[in-house]
Amino acid sequence: MTTRYDLIVIGGGPGGYVAALRASQLGMKVAVVEREHLGGVCLNWGCIPTKALLRSAEVLDLMRDAAAFGLRVEGVSFDLDAIVARSRAVAARLQSGVRGLLRKGSVAVVEGRGRLAGPRTVEVTGRDGARSELAAPHVILATGARPRVLPGLEPDGVRVWNYRDAMTPRALPASILVVGAGAIGVEFASFYRSLGSEVTLVEAADRVLPNEDHEICALARKAFERRGMRVHTGTVVESLSFDDDGVAAALRGPEGAREVRVERVISAVGIEANVEDLGLEGTGVRLDRGHVVVGPWLETGEPGVYAIGDLTAPPWLAHKASHEATICVEKIAGLAHVSPLDVNRIPACTYSHPQVASLGLTEHKARARGLEVRTGTFPFAASGKAIAMRQEEGIVKTVFDATTGELLGAHMIGSDVTELIQGFATAMSAEATETELAHTVFPHPTLSEAMHESVLHALGRPLHH
Repeated sequence: MTTRYDLIVIGGGPGGYVAALRASQLGMKVAVVEREHLGGVCLNWGCIPTKALLRSAEVLDLMRDAAAFGLRVEGVSFDLDAIVARSRAVAARLQSGVRGLLRKGSVAVVEGRGRLAGPRTVEVTGRDGARSELAAPHVILATGARPRVLPGLEPDGVRVWNYRDAMTPRALPASILVVGAGAIGVEFASFYRSLGSEVTLVEAADRVLPNEDHEICALARKAFERRGMRVHTGTVVESLSFDDDGVAAALRGPEGAREVRVERVISAVGIEANVEDLGLEGTGVRLDRGHVVVGPWLETGEPGVYAIGDLTAPPWLAHKASHEATICVEKIAGLAHVSPLDVNRIPACTYSHPQVASLGLTEHKARARGLEVRTGTFPFAASGKAIAMRQEEGIVKTVFDATTGELLGAHMIGSDVTELIQGFATAMSAEATETELAHTVFPHPTLSEAMHESVLHALGRPLHH
């Protein structure tokens, strides 16, 4: 028998389940096909549980610094098993919440692996091997991605870890090599450094966090090195060798060849889209560098088939997937005033120590496009709130079009900047200019005042710097 729906979503991550909920709100009969965990990688093994780990590390750092606040805290220590257990409990709680939301929205959850099996038809293979068939005029592919594996860096769960292994350690390694200094890599590096591991961070690009503004990258590297990390950029891992004591990594970079010996290696070298066994063969769905090509409404080349999230082009962020889900479903439903996603307006957040957040064009990219730009910066060291919090490390940087005053980009490093960036995201979405931002009243004392001062600096009239 074939069960019929208005919409079928393959994948129950932050893109998939949001698509299902929005479609249900719009009166559609919806099914979500999920092979493993509702909430996807983000909720179960990514965004959420890693932030729980990093929060534990942040509290530990604060406890160690208690004397600076006039507090006495003696015998500071931690229970690694309890830290990991809390992280897993947070993920489990939220996964249960997603299931409850889908139930409340009358969304059918079909457990198993879904694949296209003909026009507007999805075949589901259950965990017991049983097969069933679903049909709908619209199918959204939201199967996400998995860690990229480089030859010679294949995770074995023992010496070489992927993100799942790194999130559930049974013991704290004395030393770790983190390969890849993107967001995932520097977050794990920060977590393990706070717990006391000796951390070596290796990045093939010429700077850490290579997608960020050059000035932010330089400050991030200095901050990591001040925390005791060894950072090697422009460096690749040529080989790994194993013995009873751990791992010997052969590195090659600007200083030539060197060997680093560590107990564990964490591979954080990007992602690969889950396009296998989706039934794409013989369809109009096209791939580019392993990711599904979509149009402005997330449509593929196959009629009635759409794709969202990490399955498509970057940036590969959970909030991008969720926003794409809403756009896709509302367009399917025929709603008026639906707008395509402008990827330039998607904030990016890295929860390292210190945090990094950004939006829009970097200064370098803006100038490379031939734009005349005006930039402003403000250091947290001049912020009263940051000084009171003992969080003086970091800056806010803004990039404006010198002719029109348009906000082209915003870039931050420091305490809680992952919360502050949304202010600039709202401003950019509302097309606020530097003049309007300068006239906006920011509350005092707050870290957000640094945002205002950065704008004033760009206009050539800073008040506190």
